[in-house]
Amino acid sequence: MLTLSLTLHAQTKGPVEVVRDNVEAFMAKLEERESFYQENIDALKSEVDKSLEAVADFRYIGASVMGSYFRNATPEQRRRFADVFRQTLIDTYTHGLVTFDYDEIRVLENQTSRRYDDQASVDMEVVGTDGNVYPVSYTLRLSGDEWRVVNVIVNGINLGLTFRNQFDQAMRDNNRDYDAVIQSWSPDVGIEELEEGGDA
Repeated sequence: MLTLSLTLHAQTKGPVEVVRDNVEAFMAKLEERESFYQENIDALKSEVDKSLEAVADFRYIGASVMGSYFRNATPEQRRRFADVFRQTLIDTYTHGLVTFDYDEIRVLENQTSRRYDDQASVDMEVVGTDGNVYPVSYTLRLSGDEWRVVNVIVNGINLGLTFRNQFDQAMRDNNRDYDAVIQSWSPDVGIEELEEGGDA
C-alpha cells in the first residue's frame, strides 16, 4: 500500500508542470484555429472553460471570494455562486484573449522556492505586441494529489482579493441578501486596469 502511494505521488505533476502544460496546450489550440475563434466567441469560451476546468479549483476560489460570508450561506447558495463565478471568469478570460494584443505567454524557467509543501506560486509573463511585459503569478494548492490554481495576480493586481472586496461591497449594498448578490454578480476588472497594474 505504501509503495503504491509513493508511486502515485511520484507520478503527480508538480505545480510548474501543471501550469506550463495547460498554457502550452491551450495556446496551441488557439494558434491552430485563431481566425475561427475570433469569429466564434462561444467556441472560444468553450475552450477556455475546458482549460480552466483542468487546473482551477472553482469551489475553493468561490469560497475564498465569499470570504466570511461563506459560513452563513446555504449549500445551494454556495453552489450557485461557484457556478456564477466560474462563468464570469470564463467570460473575463475570453474577453481578455480577444481584446489584448500579445505576442507570447511564457512560464518562467526560474521559479521562487515554495514556503509550504501544499502551496506554490508559478510565475509567468505575457509579452504584449508593443513589447511591454506583464507579470502573472498563479497561486496553487495541493488538493488530494493534484495541484489546482486558486488565485491569480496579474501585473500586481490580486484578482482573488479584488473579487473578495467586490463581493463584500455587493453584500453591503444589498443588505446581505445572498440571492440578490449571486444573481447580479458581475466583477469589474478591466483590461486597462490590468495593463496599468497594481502593487499586490
